[in-house]
Amino acid sequence: MQGEDAELTAAVREAREGDECAFRTVYRAVHPRLLGYVRTLVPDADAEDVASEAWLQIARDIGRFDGDADRFRGWTARIARNRALDHIRARGRRPASSPVDDDNELAVLPAGSDTFDEALESIGTGHTMALISRLPRDQAEAVVLRVVVGLDAKGAAQVLGKRPGAVRTAAHRGLRKLAELLEGEEGIGDGVPAPRAGAARSVTEKARRTLRET
Repeated sequence: MQGEDAELTAAVREAREGDECAFRTVYRAVHPRLLGYVRTLVPDADAEDVASEAWLQIARDIGRFDGDADRFRGWTARIARNRALDHIRARGRRPASSPVDDDNELAVLPAGSDTFDEALESIGTGHTMALISRLPRDQAEAVVLRVVVGLDAKGAAQVLGKRPGAVRTAAHRGLRKLAELLEGEEGIGDGVPAPRAGAARSVTEKARRTLRET
């Protein structure tokens, strides 16, 4: 373990012991991606409130958490998902979901060390997250958990209560649809040109290389 994961693991360990500075470090490291995940589950106007509720629980229960950076990301994602689903139920809304995925659709996805973050920077993270939110919910969750939050297939499957193969399939379908959305864009905003088809393919190819078999 090295770099960002090592730093987060150390900060989580210190936060468990009541170090407020360490908890702020944990929050800064995890919150942006966790908020992106919450935005795939609830309307954008509610996302900050739901994320805040999740962090209240995280702060309360972190003393009982045991694990490294990867396990912590999965743990916080499960908490955020539960708070989001509570929020949806309280308002009597049922989030849309696409049909159950076929675990056998994919064979082997290519591995690699590229991260999705670098690709997102080239076209605007906020815009890409808005496009991801237009995917069917199961695909959006799988894509965000895998390539934004940074969970492996097993960790994402634990958050979603699915089999790893189903998560890999949903992520693959979501990335394929995301490429179509990017290529079909007429413009990101006033005076801003749309991403080129090649750029869209680059984004999803880089993302797909993060979907490692683990």
